[in-house]
Amino acid sequence: MSIIPFDDRDGFIWMNGEMTPWRDARTHTLSHGLHYASLAFEGERAYGGKIFKSRAHSERLRATCNYLDFDLPISEDELDQIKMDVLKANDLVDGYIRAFCWRGSEMMAISAQQTKTHIAVAAWQWPSYFDPETKMKGITLNIADWRRPSPDSAPVQAKAAGLYTICTLAKHAAEKQGFTDSMMLDYRGYIAEATGANVFFLMSDGKLHTPTPDCFLDGITRQTVISLAQAKGIEVVERHILPEDLADASECFLTGTAAEITPVRQIADYHFTPSETTRMLIDSYSELVNS
Repeated sequence: MSIIPFDDRDGFIWMNGEMTPWRDARTHTLSHGLHYASLAFEGERAYGGKIFKSRAHSERLRATCNYLDFDLPISEDELDQIKMDVLKANDLVDGYIRAFCWRGSEMMAISAQQTKTHIAVAAWQWPSYFDPETKMKGITLNIADWRRPSPDSAPVQAKAAGLYTICTLAKHAAEKQGFTDSMMLDYRGYIAEATGANVFFLMSDGKLHTPTPDCFLDGITRQTVISLAQAKGIEVVERHILPEDLADASECFLTGTAAEITPVRQIADYHFTPSETTRMLIDSYSELVNS
């Protein structure tokens, strides 16, 4: 499979107030965001020309900026409009949108109060995060060696670049072992999330169980799926889940803007069969985002 580099594409990226030709949207190599991970970002999807839960993503971007001790330099109304403008500039109806903010190059040290906050919005075509054929069969995950940090050691509710370093390491290790992705435990040893998506399990009690998001991101798609399940009469239980609890699960799936709802057939030595509940929620989610 050939890769199209993200720095060499046609189109436009909105950056610091201007719609900029894609290849010209650059920042300095000594930006604080590059060296010290002071970068906040959002991943969003547009379906039929409408961005799903755009305002919720814009609000979360500001919240992450605030966690990182700077602020989103524009209003949520402005950002929502910019995202639509970027879709139009790139002639996209269905696509992925990335809005992000980072500290500039005025200071190159841990301290960064005098850095400028930069902001950009890009959009591109991006189908399902996982290959459609693979997705419906269910993907496979190992259990990562890296763990999600405790709330007193990192801004765990932020969608911040630095928190994804261990996710990259975990996913690389999983792929080298022949798995699609990796399931991460938290600092206590409970099931947390995959490298870029939340997780749900259908247990023998007929209820949908999902880890309590007390040290990782409470995803917007996660919240949406909980509402969809409850509307279908499925009880959702948020709790701490131990790896050995997975022996009681019959179905498993991941949720996220990129992943949407992706069935899982294996986590380490535990096996699941994507079935009625998973398929029903996939259909419900697809109907919602395309409505």
